This record gives sequence, structure tokens and C-alpha cells, in this order.
Amino acid sequence: MPPGLRLIQKVSSTRAFAKIAPHFIPAMDRTVHRLTRGKVLLSATMLPGVILTARGAKSGLPRRTPLACMPEKDTGGWLLIGSNFGRPGHPAWTANLLANPDADVSWQGKDIPVRARLLRGEERQEAWDAVLAFWPPYATYQSRVEREIRLFRLERRS
Repeated sequence: MPPGLRLIQKVSSTRAFAKIAPHFIPAMDRTVHRLTRGKVLLSATMLPGVILTARGAKSGLPRRTPLACMPEKDTGGWLLIGSNFGRPGHPAWTANLLANPDADVSWQGKDIPVRARLLRGEERQEAWDAVLAFWPPYATYQSRVEREIRLFRLERRS
């Protein structure tokens, strides 16, 4: 484990982080991503990340959301975790993907068309186990909420 990673995981599991991070991290990521023309995502120093562009569930307008993700090396896709930092309520981007599963991600400076699929049952459990091995603080987020955290698999579209 890289130095400092355990500390970052511990801090990211706190309630204080859950209060502050949703207001600070996405705004910072959007700004830096825009200024570097898609080459840098600051939060990716902790976890891999994408900028998801999905159509709004109600408005139909494009919504850009910086998100941590778990790359799936075997498929070339990604898992997105709707943890909302362990706060009540599903994050808005998850409703957008449910309504409009065709989206785009900016990944390492490239825009890639994807299709999102909400995971359920055994497939979700296997993905959840992999996510927890990848970033254990998600277990803390799940323990704080009564809802089941939504997991999406993003697969590349041609």
C-alpha cells in the first residue's frame, strides 16, 4: 500500500469528510479538468476518476459530474459507485443514468462513449466485493445509509 493511502482512507471515512467533500471536490475537479483540457483530475491522486457526461433525467440537458471509479482492466470499462459520500439519498447522476444510460466519460484526456447498466443480484455482489477490496471506505459509506448504494457498470459503445 502506498505511503499515506491508509490515512487518506481513514479521513475519507469520516462524517466531516462526508459533509465537506461533496461541495469541494467536484467543483475543484471540474475546474482543473477544464483548465487542463481533460488531462488532469486532482481527485484521481486518491482514486481513479472520470468525468461523466449524462443527460439529465428531467431536463435532458448534459450534466458533467466528476466521479471516482474502479477501472475494469479485463473489459476496458468502469464501475461507478453511487455512494454519495455515505449521505442519505442517491446522487443525482445515478437517476440520470437510469433514465438515460447512454453517456460519455472523459478518461485520461479521452472522451469515450459508454452505456451504463445498474448492477443487481449476484453480479452486483461480485462487483461490490471487488469495490470494497479496491477502496474499503465504501463499506463505511454503506453502513451509514439504509439505501443500497447503486453500482453501475460502464461499457464502451462503438
